[in-house]
Amino acid sequence: MNKTRLTILAMLFTSIALAENFNSRAFYARRSSARSRPQQRYPWKTSIVTTVFWIGEQPSGNNPAPNRTSSWDKQWTRNYGGFDDPNPANRSNYRPAKFTPRQNPFYCALPYNDKQRTGHRPEAPQVVPWFKEAYQGPAVSTCKDRWVAIRKGNRIAYAQWEDAGPFRTDYWQYVFGNERPNPNLNKGAGLDVSPAVRDYLGLKSTDLTDWRFVDFSEVPHGPWSTLGENNTFVINDREKRAKSR
Repeated sequence: MNKTRLTILAMLFTSIALAENFNSRAFYARRSSARSRPQQRYPWKTSIVTTVFWIGEQPSGNNPAPNRTSSWDKQWTRNYGGFDDPNPANRSNYRPAKFTPRQNPFYCALPYNDKQRTGHRPEAPQVVPWFKEAYQGPAVSTCKDRWVAIRKGNRIAYAQWEDAGPFRTDYWQYVFGNERPNPNLNKGAGLDVSPAVRDYLGLKSTDLTDWRFVDFSEVPHGPWSTLGENNTFVINDREKRAKSR
């Protein structure tokens, strides 16, 4: 075998070794990167028809039920502090201008209620992913006040789940499963959001958004973290102040 052929073979083996080394490093880098990225416990539900609702809303053609009460709060308007006026001219800093809400103005509704007249729905322990960790007895909903991320374009608002709807209160196959919202009077709406969420995301009265459940540890500070006796941020700050006394 002449020197030229030996040189070519040596160069070939060197190239193969370098390629294998590069591919190996790239593989482990990708695997390390995947491990370092936080895993999302709940997936996004995309392109969901989203409508705006508000505390104190009166019944209308596409909204047959008044929003003076919620599925989990029979005195919702009173406990909130009043009418959550959706008119932008009567709002400031994502809340009604006339009063400071006693509950988080960033709220939403999804078409499932885990409660029934006594206790919880039979399927709730199986379909609500956090049921066991959130359970506080038969009288307390495990869904109320849960945090939800709502996305429009490159903006994400965070809201607390405060009512069941639109239209249905038993649709766990969509809320926790993989089904899409069924047709209804509001173009197949599967999510209701408050005026504060509307204003933060720049939504129309009927729009398309993406949403997913989030653990509280995933929720950043923002305009949704400042107000409300039901607000996890406010509750935690109050507890910290009490411990420091």
